Amino acid sequence: MKHIQQRVLVTGGAGFIGSHICELLVAGGDDVICVDNLFTGSKTNIEKLLAAPNFELLRHDVTFPLYVEVDRIFNLACPASPYHYQHDPVQTVKTSVHGAINMLGLAKRTGSRILQASTSEVYGDPTQHPQREDYWGNVNPIGVRACYDEGKRCAETLFFDYHRQHQVDVRIARIFNTYGPRMHPNDGRVVSNFIVQALLGKPITIFGDGRQTRSFCYVDDLVDGLMRLMDRPGPLIGPFNLGNPIEFSIAELAEIVLELAASKSELVYRPLPSDDPIQRQPDIARAGAALDWAPEVELRQGLEKTIAYFDALLGELGSTAVDDLTVGA
Repeated sequence: MKHIQQRVLVTGGAGFIGSHICELLVAGGDDVICVDNLFTGSKTNIEKLLAAPNFELLRHDVTFPLYVEVDRIFNLACPASPYHYQHDPVQTVKTSVHGAINMLGLAKRTGSRILQASTSEVYGDPTQHPQREDYWGNVNPIGVRACYDEGKRCAETLFFDYHRQHQVDVRIARIFNTYGPRMHPNDGRVVSNFIVQALLGKPITIFGDGRQTRSFCYVDDLVDGLMRLMDRPGPLIGPFNLGNPIEFSIAELAEIVLELAASKSELVYRPLPSDDPIQRQPDIARAGAALDWAPEVELRQGLEKTIAYFDALLGELGSTAVDDLTVGA
């Protein structure tokens, strides 16, 4: 079947995940508007797309209205690492809430389908394991992570209410830990932290005792899930958990990174940050049934590609560009 060209808006399009979505859409022939204020996004991530006739970069903050004509909207705008979203927590809440209102208003006016990049952080420090979409979560509404957690929860509320009240065609994905090329080297997330520290021969910083768990999804698998959710016809509001259900402890991740990076870095332990969840594992049965989706890239395979990316990046930037790795995720 011939592909029907779409006019697609990607907010946060110069970021880690957004740039991969833009790349895929441009390659498929869609007319892509990448919107980013470049707070955590980078022009380097989309550098190869700038010359494409069906790609446009618009520097804009989604907390302000945007007037364009589009068919589909991927709403990914928001800093996603604790290091970045805690830097300006008020702006983080505004980005999630005002950004959702502005993009939903745009979708309502244009009749666009809109996908919200939500997060596993809506579950907080979960008492249910693994986490299913019908779990309401265990979130501290006044903690240091609340600007992100509650901002994303409120955005989900807005998406459902715009659907119920205004019949906006919405899709909601709850994204679990994702890694891969184009991660910010200084974002404080555990995969990028460990890889950069290992490649530089610095101590590997483990917060807590290392027994807390995460489930790591390679970016190609995550983007495939997002595209399936956006493209599948019918009422598929969600939310849908998108992530890799295979669980690893933080200590296990550190050992694998050390091995693959051929690093002799030592492990050092620091206190666990406030409200840092002990367990994180998605139940992806709903996405499997509705989207015929499951991740395919194994952790070692994905880490090899990610390590190669950071090795090349560090060769270009030098170690001084990533000296301030002080927080975990």
